[in-house]
Amino acid sequence: MKLVLTLVLTSMSLLSTSVAIGEELDVYQKVPGISGNLTSVGSDTLAGMTTLWVEEFKQLYPGVSGQVQASGSSTAPPALTEGTAQFGPMSRPMRIREIEAFERSHGYKPTALRVAIDAIGIFVHRDNPISGLNFIQLDAIYSSTLRCGATQPITSWSQLGLDYQWAKRSIQMFGRNSVSGTYGYFKKNALCGGDFKNDVNEQPGSASVVQSVASAINTIGYSGVGYKVSGAKRLPIAKTGTDYVDATRENILSGEYPLSRYLYVYIDKHPTKPLSPVEREFIRFIYSKQGQAMVEKDGYVAISPELAQNELEKVGILVNE
Repeated sequence: MKLVLTLVLTSMSLLSTSVAIGEELDVYQKVPGISGNLTSVGSDTLAGMTTLWVEEFKQLYPGVSGQVQASGSSTAPPALTEGTAQFGPMSRPMRIREIEAFERSHGYKPTALRVAIDAIGIFVHRDNPISGLNFIQLDAIYSSTLRCGATQPITSWSQLGLDYQWAKRSIQMFGRNSVSGTYGYFKKNALCGGDFKNDVNEQPGSASVVQSVASAINTIGYSGVGYKVSGAKRLPIAKTGTDYVDATRENILSGEYPLSRYLYVYIDKHPTKPLSPVEREFIRFIYSKQGQAMVEKDGYVAISPELAQNELEKVGILVNE
């Protein structure tokens, strides 16, 4: 029996669906007789969180084995469709054609479960004095089509008002590759749907984006806010103007931070058949106090007990049963 974890995102106010970590969430209680295999195929953004879940679950149930494959969100739908995984992490919603492909194969749609809240951060080298950026500037830096209101491309730090010692420094851009949900989300929101420039250095993972930013002084990169290294700093951002907002927990929950998103798990749940015991317990663990503590540990924001209950009910699991 295999499992795949999938996570998705939507930009919206998140205040009513998240809460201080573990507040009122049930403590997971081990049940007897659980064994089987867990296989997660999908998002690199969720790799750390998924690994934490799987490893802790294996500690609870020695008869369970687990494998996490994190190559990008686009790998999750085919894994679910082909049955090589039953849960799949994605940092974007499934596209219509991906849902249709699954439905043609299985006769029903995959089930999406919201498991955490994330935000995309903009990172520069720690010695870069810039105080913040807005969407118009990000579009001018990253996009070849300028759909957010920019009038010309930005290719050097002097165009952003930095002093003479920065005037000759071109901007070296880093980002995710096209299989990543983070790539698609950033393109849709920060670039207003425009195309990326050809000279963006695409990285296979979120951590490698931030590490690349830390490696040279003229760099910029976008990645999940949970990825931090000492040589890079995260910038506050604004949709327009200079009313920059930092990606703090409070700003993400209120929706004030403009690049916030849900992360989801898509699962292969037959509408009239129950989950297997190992699938059922793994999902219960994700929505427990321990599971959501791991969400926070990996730098993301835990969901509320109310949202956890709603998601569990989608797959026939009642809270406190």
